[in-house]
Amino acid sequence: MTTLVISPTYNECKNVQSLIELILGKHPEFHLLIVDDSSPDGTANKVKELQADYSNLHLEERPTKDGLGTAYIYGFKWAIEREYDRIVQMDADLSHDPNDVPHLVNLLDEHDLIIGSRYVEGVSVVNWPIRRLMLSYGANLYSRIITGMPIKDSTGGFKAWRREVLEELDLNAVRSQGYSFQIEMNFRTWCKGFRIKEVPIIFVDRTIGESKMSKNIVYEAIFMVWRLRIWKYFNRI
Repeated sequence: MTTLVISPTYNECKNVQSLIELILGKHPEFHLLIVDDSSPDGTANKVKELQADYSNLHLEERPTKDGLGTAYIYGFKWAIEREYDRIVQMDADLSHDPNDVPHLVNLLDEHDLIIGSRYVEGVSVVNWPIRRLMLSYGANLYSRIITGMPIKDSTGGFKAWRREVLEELDLNAVRSQGYSFQIEMNFRTWCKGFRIKEVPIIFVDRTIGESKMSKNIVYEAIFMVWRLRIWKYFNRI
């Protein structure tokens, strides 16, 4: 089984080396794809330097900042074309623990999508202000009520997929970004009847760099869940 970890980046030069070393240094059997949106801080150049040390480190540069959702779709298609068996998605800011990757991948032996969940066993978030925690928890509760998905952390971005799931989904039809991208991908997977499992993780907010969160991302998620419910009603999923 071949495993590819996908991590989109924009201005993550201060974090990307640690990410690469923690994943590939400890697990040389994995491959890592960085999808960089022309970061002005030189993230791509740092990755190119490290490619001399890691033959299984890959870089794809996109000309503009097109958003998290399209970066992951790009990475998923890249993985499918190269027939990776297992695909992991994770943030580059180290809020997702690279040490958890093997555990998520191993669980794919019996499931189709593994979600690293912040809320499946209480709340496991470190360094978030109470306002942001309430926003995130409330968004997940709202999503669960409107869509009917039995997922407690539908906005989380730390996941492991079987390639067959991504091949079955219509990736060209996915339009969401940010929070709603995660919700939409989960929803499409759930509607197809794939086996989804949430496992607890410890989410540690970034200590270096700036958050990419914005009001537009939140607003998109609020409206997207209703669109998903309507699409399912009219069999458009």
